[in-house]
Amino acid sequence: MHRNPSRPLSPHLSIWRWGPGMLVSILHRVTGSGLATVGAIVFTWWLAAAASGADAYESFVGHARSWYGVVVWIGLTWAFFQHTASGLRHFVMDMGAGYALPTNKFWANVTVAAAIVLTVLTWLYILGVRAT
Repeated sequence: MHRNPSRPLSPHLSIWRWGPGMLVSILHRVTGSGLATVGAIVFTWWLAAAASGADAYESFVGHARSWYGVVVWIGLTWAFFQHTASGLRHFVMDMGAGYALPTNKFWANVTVAAAIVLTVLTWLYILGVRAT
């Protein structure tokens, strides 16, 4: 089999034009890894604090309620919604739908927007912000 030496062996990120589909696919991998890693660390810390007594648990709660703790919680919330929405998009694509470029681009954008909107709504609810 003849191979043209001027062509790359496989497509590389440098030759593809970035688009929403590529972004959502990469975010799916990143958010999955982040949820597994950060989620496991926070869960283990919470479990160890709960098992270690009231002082250790109060220390955990103090960190969890601090500004940087809230940033971590918001990040985990966004990662959860992004990963879930992206997973649903991939599930539909696995069934053979949504491959046309305009459709693919539309649903990739909806995935990102939905994750942001759901994160904001969740945190407005958690913080008790009421619409007037």
